Order: sequence, then structure tokens, then C-alpha cells
Amino acid sequence: MTLVVREHKRLGRGIELAMLAEELKAGDVGLEFLTGELKGSHDPSGIVFTVLAAMSGTEREYIRDRTLEGHESARKRGKTIGGAGVTDEDMLSMALYLRDQEMSLRDIAKRLVITTSTKRGQHPSPATVMRMLREHDEKAATVASV
Repeated sequence: MTLVVREHKRLGRGIELAMLAEELKAGDVGLEFLTGELKGSHDPSGIVFTVLAAMSGTEREYIRDRTLEGHESARKRGKTIGGAGVTDEDMLSMALYLRDQEMSLRDIAKRLVITTSTKRGQHPSPATVMRMLREHDEKAATVASV
């Protein structure tokens, strides 16, 4: 039996790859790559997986670096990174009121409703609520210290 993979990047990274190699060896399963630097059939034991793990890790770092460079370039051109904002002043006011009632972020998020963007009618995530409240607190602290 042979496991056929389009390219090595699709197989996995790091520890996942080591576990997969052990499973393939135990099941006497071969490995074949259809494209890329490792194109062809391989025995899942030995150097192939070591090289594969190194290549996958390097590729991941390269993609991350390119993404960060793209974000920095966009910021320099005045572009914003991320999706459209879903919070507004009304939502902040309600969140502040609910926080004063000592509700958890999860409970606050369940009570709030997004009124703009494609997420209209949905609830914000607790992380969004936390970020909104933190930004408010930081602005209030800055104003108070001036």
C-alpha cells in the first residue's frame, strides 16, 4: 500500500510528521509525492522524513516572513489589516454597563448584537468584547494621566 501526497507541504510539520512516519512504518505503507522537490516514491523511514520536516519548517517560516512584510508594506501605504470592525459606541456603552454588573466576558458577548457589516445580527466573540473594553480602558487611562 502507498500513501500518495500531492506535495510535501500538505503532509504536516514537526511532531505530526514524526508520528505519521511511525504509523506508515508500522503499517508497511510506502510514500509517494506527485510534485515538488521530493517527487517520486519513498520509504517512510529514514532521511526522507528528516529532510521533509526541515523543508516544511523552512517553508512555514518563509511564508510567515513574507506575510509580515506584506502587512508592514500595507501599513506604510495607509491600509488597515484585518476585517471590518464590528463594534460601535452603542455596543461599547452596553458592554461597559454589563461589566459594571460584574458579568463575564462570555455573558457580555451573548447579550451584545453586531449591527454593522456582514456579521449583522450575530454576537461578537468574547475576545472582541475584551479587546473593545481594553482599548476603552487604555484611552481613559491616557486621558486621565494628561
